[in-house]
Amino acid sequence: MDMNEIKEIFFQECEEQLAELESGLLKLNDGDRDPETVNAVFRAVHSIKGGAGAFGLDDLVSFAHVFETTLDCVRSNRLDPGPEVLKVMLKSADVLADLTNAARDGGSVDEARSRQLIKELEALANGEVPQASAAPAEPVAKPVAAVAPPPVNDEGFQPVAFSFDDFDAAEEPPLMEMPTYEIVFKPKSDLYAKGNEATLLLRDLSRLGEMSIHCDMGALPTLDRLSPESAYFFWKISLKTDKGEDAIRTVFEFAEWDCDLEISLVEDEATQSGDELPMQPVPFDLSILDDEPVVSVGVVEEEEQLASQQQDRDAAVSAAGTASNVLQMAQSAARAPAEKAAPAASAAAQSAAAQQAAASAATPTIRVDLDRVDRLINLVGELVINQAMLSQSVVENDTNGTSSINMGLEELQQLTREIQDSVMAIRAQPVKPVFQRMSRIVREIADMTGKSVRLITEGENTEVDKTVIDKLAEPLTHMIRNAVDHGLETPEKRLAAGKSAEGTVRLTAKHRSGRIVIELADDGAGINREKVRQKAIDNDLIAADANLSDEEIDNLIFHAGFSTADKISDISGRGVGMDVVKRSIQALGGRINISSKPGHGSIFTMSLPLTLAVLDGMVVTVANQTLVVPLTAIVETLQPEAAAIHSFGSNQRLISIRNSFCPLVDVGRILNFRAIQANPVEGVALLVESEGGGQRALMVDAIQGQRQVVIKSLEANYTHVPGIAAATILGDGRVALILDVDAIVAASRGHSLKPEMSLAAVG
Repeated sequence: MDMNEIKEIFFQECEEQLAELESGLLKLNDGDRDPETVNAVFRAVHSIKGGAGAFGLDDLVSFAHVFETTLDCVRSNRLDPGPEVLKVMLKSADVLADLTNAARDGGSVDEARSRQLIKELEALANGEVPQASAAPAEPVAKPVAAVAPPPVNDEGFQPVAFSFDDFDAAEEPPLMEMPTYEIVFKPKSDLYAKGNEATLLLRDLSRLGEMSIHCDMGALPTLDRLSPESAYFFWKISLKTDKGEDAIRTVFEFAEWDCDLEISLVEDEATQSGDELPMQPVPFDLSILDDEPVVSVGVVEEEEQLASQQQDRDAAVSAAGTASNVLQMAQSAARAPAEKAAPAASAAAQSAAAQQAAASAATPTIRVDLDRVDRLINLVGELVINQAMLSQSVVENDTNGTSSINMGLEELQQLTREIQDSVMAIRAQPVKPVFQRMSRIVREIADMTGKSVRLITEGENTEVDKTVIDKLAEPLTHMIRNAVDHGLETPEKRLAAGKSAEGTVRLTAKHRSGRIVIELADDGAGINREKVRQKAIDNDLIAADANLSDEEIDNLIFHAGFSTADKISDISGRGVGMDVVKRSIQALGGRINISSKPGHGSIFTMSLPLTLAVLDGMVVTVANQTLVVPLTAIVETLQPEAAAIHSFGSNQRLISIRNSFCPLVDVGRILNFRAIQANPVEGVALLVESEGGGQRALMVDAIQGQRQVVIKSLEANYTHVPGIAAATILGDGRVALILDVDAIVAASRGHSLKPEMSLAAVG
């Protein structure tokens, strides 16, 4: 594995760490104060900094170091993660992501913004909380009336009042000298083999305080015996810092298994010079005053313990050759009683650490290039097609249907289905990464518009095909920008309308009928239909006397170039956002609906297929053409009877189903396969349910069967055809078209398909 591959793995891990960072900060922003959440956020930044240091990404390291220092203040309870503090940290997480992307792709970042956030982070680390979250100022003390000075006697003497109690308070406490740590750092050869660099670790160590270093080269062999892969140098370091031993060990966190590290605290001069120590209480047993003197067991044990400790000290001094050895061994001896005094606490800590390690042990995973998965998906698709062709050939040539070949084909079909499901499960991923990306969009647009916005996400673990996830980011970004800029009111207007000053945007994902449904709802003012209608008239999109329903007016915002913004800004005004949304959703084989209530907000609902690779469908015949209807849209099939068919109007028909009436739609007539409507009694009705369109009975000529088909994009290979979602290859090699049920239902409600794009015109 070369350095470029290692670097690519690092950036992949950075994406995971950044997602963990933002997730943790959002939890803190929602009021979560679990120490593990704070630790997870700290570890994410620290891991990015450690990896970036190994690759010499100085800009990323320096920013992450300041960020990490501030997070350490939160972790040690020196800084309260209030709303204003978390606002700075969320912005810092955005800049950290920008620096990571710039390091990977070679781009640039806003240096002014980075410097400003570094100053804000340093201010937070120094205890300077932003004004908006600072505690309210204490009331100014009322002026006290001046006290008249004591009278002066004839000799000019003026008495001065003082108190002896003030002497202790007046004494200034002596300045505490910073602790000094002696560190011995001996790298192993594995440290360099894993891409770590000792000088970078020493540089990070120097940031903790005042440091002096001595490099010991005594182990360096002669040139003929020198191995370029071995480690011969080690360093003796003296560090003055108030950060503590934990901060020192944190620097070596990624290298602790690849080096020998010794850290010892140097005692102050008073202790080393043998100055008097504070008096210790001596245990005294009052029983010695009784008539019969009784020797206290506690006193005997204490004396024995003191004698034993004195012997240990004498043996240690005699065995040690240097003052430094005496010091280190004395410190070990001083720590030993404390360790012996709390064996239960030590055992409990080890048990807790073991439980935490067991809990953190995740299921083993491997990283696989997406191209390899795509090739596997394509091969599975070809396997499905060939299995269908083989089944078709056997059916045509075998009349009894009970041969061993048929039994083998059934087993092959089941195995093919299991393989397909397993491969699709590999491609399925939760929508959480996309949803987390929207949090930054909300923050940036809220800052630009001066609005207070809260994003609530639900169903983040809903899984969908990776291809769909990759194409969700762009339409969701435009919809979020539209919701914050156009949907939500300013805080002043919200308060005047009786709402809270903070607006809410809710992003939800869920599975429904074999599809994924994503809803974006806001509690803003809703769509101003009068303004939308007037803007459409001004842009010559509709006639001034056009009679449009609320739904049709709402859908006008999807026209290219349409915008209700009064002026063009960096956020909106050019009319390209919602047009991009509609085209992106249609390209995925999905649809989008709008539901808006003036004064209460709007809901945008996107319905998308779970996968763009395969689907279960019902193969039907319409006017000698073979079509595939997605099985997830079909509620039931039925054979119409003449008594159940009812006509109304010039060419509308209804079918009676269990004492209710449902519109009957002739698919062949909608797609211009035939000029006149077919007789319903001679065909089959498919009761389907669509998003927002209710139930319809689609009339087809016959049903050939139910099959699993491989989706082939018609738009990519030809062009977009209204009423058709995609195409597939049947078992006999013919191409069949996959029906867009929602487009057919919409056409039955009066939205006719364009004649020039109908299948009759295309064919």
